[in-house]
Parts: sequence; C-alpha cells; structure tokens
Amino acid sequence: MASTSRDVIAGRGIHSKVKSAKLLEVLNAMEEEESNSNREEIFIAPPDNAAGEFTDEDSGDEDNQRGAHLPGSVLHASVLCEDSGTGEDNDDLELQPAKKRQKAVVKPQRIWTKRDIRPDFGSWTASDPHIEDLKSQELSPVGLFELFFDEGTINFIVNETNRYAWQKNVNLSLTAQELKCVLGILILSGYISYPRRRMFWETSPDSHHHLVADAIRRDRFELIFSYLHFADNNELDAGDRFAKVRPLIIRMNCNFQKHAPLEEFYSFGESMCEYFGYRGSKQLHRGKPVRLGYKIWCGTTSRGYLVWFEPSQGTLFTKPDRSLDLGGSMVIKFVDALQERGFLPYHIFFDKVFTSVKLMSILRKKGVKATGTVREYRTERCPLKDPKELRKMKRGSFDYKVDESEEIIVCRWHDSSVVNICSNAVGIEPVRLTSRHSGATKTRTQVHQPSLVKLYQEKVGGVGRMDQNIARYKVKIRGMKWYSSFIGYVIDAALNNAWQLHRICCQDAQVDLLAFRRYVACVYLESNADTTSQGRRSRRLETESRFDMVGHWIIHQDKRTRCALCHSQTNTRCEKCQKGVHAKCFREYHIR
Repeated sequence: MASTSRDVIAGRGIHSKVKSAKLLEVLNAMEEEESNSNREEIFIAPPDNAAGEFTDEDSGDEDNQRGAHLPGSVLHASVLCEDSGTGEDNDDLELQPAKKRQKAVVKPQRIWTKRDIRPDFGSWTASDPHIEDLKSQELSPVGLFELFFDEGTINFIVNETNRYAWQKNVNLSLTAQELKCVLGILILSGYISYPRRRMFWETSPDSHHHLVADAIRRDRFELIFSYLHFADNNELDAGDRFAKVRPLIIRMNCNFQKHAPLEEFYSFGESMCEYFGYRGSKQLHRGKPVRLGYKIWCGTTSRGYLVWFEPSQGTLFTKPDRSLDLGGSMVIKFVDALQERGFLPYHIFFDKVFTSVKLMSILRKKGVKATGTVREYRTERCPLKDPKELRKMKRGSFDYKVDESEEIIVCRWHDSSVVNICSNAVGIEPVRLTSRHSGATKTRTQVHQPSLVKLYQEKVGGVGRMDQNIARYKVKIRGMKWYSSFIGYVIDAALNNAWQLHRICCQDAQVDLLAFRRYVACVYLESNADTTSQGRRSRRLETESRFDMVGHWIIHQDKRTRCALCHSQTNTRCEKCQKGVHAKCFREYHIR
C-alpha cells in the first residue's frame, strides 16, 4: 500500500487523472510517508447515507486528529485524488470520469415598449342553448337543485354509505328517500339553528320542530349521519388527502360544468371551508372572513356561479408546473376544464396571488384572455416608474409598458395606493374618469382610470359573491368526521348554483336566496317523510303546508291523477303538497 500511495503522490508528467479509493487507506499510506514533501488535493465524496441529519455547527477541533477518530461513514467514503501521474495505472484505484459543469440557461430578456396593447383575440359571439332549454322547462327550485344532486349522485351516496356501514358490521339499509330527509335537515340548519341538533326532536314547546321530527326519527338521523360516506375505503389513493370525498368532488365538478352558464368573463380565486379539527390539510388565512379551514381553489362566473373547485393540498401532494407556482397551475387546470365546452375566447380575472407575466403568456397561447393584479417581482423587470415617484404625482396617474413579442401589458396606477395590473387582452384606452373617495377631504373626486383597471374591478368579484351567498345560510350541523364540514360546503355551493340558475331562468317570479333554500328544505322534508312509522302525523303536515302560501309550484306529471279540488283527471300537481291539481284550481286549492 505504501508503494501505491507513493505512485499516486509522486507521479508527474501527463494530463491529470481522477481516481477513487477509500479515505482510510489513503490516510494510512500517508502516515507511513510523512517524510514525503509532495502535496495532493483530496476531495471526500459524500457517503451513501448522505440524506441523514446535518447541522450548521462545526464538528470540533480539527488539529491533531487521526484517521481512527473520524466517523466510519467518512472513513469508508470514496476519495477522488487529482495527480499528474506518469501514465502508470494502479490496480487498487478505480478510474472515475470527470463531471462536466452544466451551463446555466439564460432566459431571454423581454423587450418592453411604451405603447398600448394590440390584442389579436376574437370577439365573443357564443350563445348558450342549454340555458335556453332550462328556461323552457320552467324548473322549480327543487328541480334546479337536483340538476347537481341528481338521481345518480343520490344513489351513489346511498350505495357508498351502505357499503361503509356493512364494513363496520352494521345493517344500515339506507334509502334515497331517507338521504333526502337528511339533506333537507342539513339545509334547514342553515337558517334555523339550535345549540344542539337534538333539540329539533325535543318535545319542549320552545324548541320542537315538527317538520323535522315528523320526517325522520332522531336516532335514525344520527345513525345515517354518522355513517355517511362517499368512497370505498379499500380503493383510496394514499397520495390524495381528500381521497374520501374525491368521487363526490368529481361528480359535482361534472354537474357544475354541465349546467354552467356559458359566459365570457370568469373569476378565479381562493375560498375557505371552515374547519377547526386536527386534519393536516387545514390552513390559516388572516385576510379571509373564514380564517381557519380548508382552502379551496374556485373558478366562478362573474355573478358567483361555481364552475370548478379543487381543495388545496399544498405542493407536497399537488405538483405545480415547472414554470409556474401552485396558484398558476390551478388557473391552468380551471382553463382546461372550461375548454372542455369549447375553445372560446374566455376572459379570466384573478388577483396577485396567481398573476405573473409567464402565466399571461401561457394563457395567451391557449387562446384565453386574462387580467389580474400582479406583484412587482413577477413583472419580469418591466421598467415602470418607481412607486415612490408615482405616489408624489396626482391621483389617477399611471405608467405602462408592453412586451413586444407577446403583447402583454403591465400598468402601474396610482389610486389610494399604487396598483400593478397585467393583462394579455385589455389595454389602456379608453381612459375614463371615475369617482373615488378621498380620505383626506372626505369627499369624492374624479380621477383617470385606464380601461383594464375598470374592467378588472367590474368582473373580478365572482368568488367573493359566491362566498357571501354561502356564508349567509351555510349548513350548521357538523359531525365527528373531518369531511363533514366539507360536505356542508358542497351542499351550500350546489344551492348557490341552483339559485343563480333560478335568477337567470325565472325573470318574472324570482325569489331571494333564503326563500329558495326554505322551499328546497320543506319539499325534501315533507315529500320524503316516513309516514309508515307509528306516530307519524302526515295529515297535519299536509294541512299546515297547504295554506302557508310559501313555495307552492305547479309542475307536470307523467301519470294522470285526480285533482284534489274538482276530482277530475289532471296531468299537473303541486310539487310541495304532492297533490294533483289543475292550473285553474291551483289558487283556490291553496286558500280554501
């Protein structure tokens, strides 16, 4: 070994060679040749278990250390020795190929010019035949809600719940009728809530609710609600934190997109589903009305119809695109879902959490228009006026630049604060005057506003409108399972979407959101009540609801029945009372 080390150290004369050996062997050889004055450069390769724990602290005094005092993982690591050998190969040393350094990829710099944008998108000319078909059907609130919780979804939940109960050795035998009663109670809890949900069934006159108590027994409701399930536990994806509700998410997204109004303008943003448990996927957002819970990526219309949603799982479970962050990747997924209905010039609006010049470029290549506020470090060095300089100028002043290659504009506008807005479709012109509140003078003043700023402020609030509608009468009943609050969120979103369709389709007889939810809850509880059990007072339910003048709709029925008033044959009935009645007898039947 001494001769081996001497050959390695003393060799000279030709190109350097990289060789591998064990550190312990080299140290032992060097101890025997302490008198040798030649120098050698030694590099210690990382050990095989290099993924272990590391610390920033020093390992101790390195003076007077012998080889035996080093860790075994270091002593047995490979050593790369660079020498100018004589060309004699050593059998004890293994040749290692030299690694070439990879050159850093230099991104091409964008060329920014002071001019307005010249977009090349086509104009919006698409019509929506599906909405026209819904208008011709004149669907009631229950019919609109069942566009999303349709028969297939109800049967799916029933089957999965019965399967889960059977796996727990419980014969639940849930039916679709009972599940609708449970949904009706959950919807009703949004506008009638008690400190304890069992108070619905109490006999005390201050809390008893006969509509709930006569629809389903308390213990039966508790049993069904505790076993409510949406996926097969034997087929769960370990890489998905929301695997237990994933089939429901897929079904609801499909139904939401199928019946969504076909519009040009859409909003994308974050929504929060309230949750205070110990589930790892919950997040804290200080700027949201709901601070703690599940964050949900949402794509909506400008009026608040939820088109697509996906619960956030972070970058650990959701891998973003290479060139985008997680938020930008979710925008691309939403656009892909929109384009399943056709490659149309949609216009997407989002805030600074998602916006970047790179995202605008990708959406432009997909044929999608986009506008959003943007953080300064995501503008790719767009040379705009300094914010401090712009604040000293008159309110309403702005500066802008356009990327020559891709027609992307970045505008910096001075309002109450300095705002950066980026777009690939809307420019500066026409600049209009707008009324803004002045905090200093406590009056409203006229300031100049670029066109892209005005359009952004008008169309960006879709997610906020949906959150506002959900928060008004959201489901209050919660279970012990971590996904019970998420199920309430899905029910609230479906009711919001059904109400949005009601506003579009029923121009003459519109009802507000509260009356809409009350109608759905009452019909579900009255129509699906278990009248076979002893003690059910179905007759009282019929007579009380018949004259309440709330939520009675006449609908078509396939089978002809007797009219409840004139007793002749009819093919129409009252959806709430579930009684056949002619259109001419409808009003008189509900007031006599």
